[in-house]
Amino acid sequence: MENFNILYPVSYLLILLGLIGAVVPVLPGSLLIWLGAFLYAQADGFRAFGWPTLIVLGLMVLVTWGSDLLLTTLITRKTGASWKATAGAIAGGIPGGLLLSGVFPLVGTVFGAIVGAVIGVLLVEYLGHRDWRAAFDAARGYIIGYLASAALQLFLCLTMIAIFLVQVFVI
Repeated sequence: MENFNILYPVSYLLILLGLIGAVVPVLPGSLLIWLGAFLYAQADGFRAFGWPTLIVLGLMVLVTWGSDLLLTTLITRKTGASWKATAGAIAGGIPGGLLLSGVFPLVGTVFGAIVGAVIGVLLVEYLGHRDWRAAFDAARGYIIGYLASAALQLFLCLTMIAIFLVQVFVI
């Protein structure tokens, strides 16, 4: 037991939380995976992998963050929603996630954030145009954008984990 390093289990835990965070809006999944990989590399003395791999993983973190903002906003705007719809999604998503997280931890947070964001988009668009059809189109666009972003984030997070596993256990 003298070779035990607490950073190994902590790194695995961060990577697992990162995988969960790939689908839970509240957790920064890709960042947690990067931190887990960094801690593992630190504990390992950078033998399994080093800074080049960590830089690639870091770039993937930036892509996941950018895709979240870009895909959701672009697809929502493509349905005719105003830029205010994004503000409405944030204004509705945060309280929605907080409200249901106390009732149903984790699942309630995700569901509440999504429902709150959709309600926020609906209200902002309806109040701006007095047209329920346009408001529902904007909300549909938000949902499609969110799902596209979530799928891309999950793919990138799984890719990050695969890179980590190959570096640690295969190469």
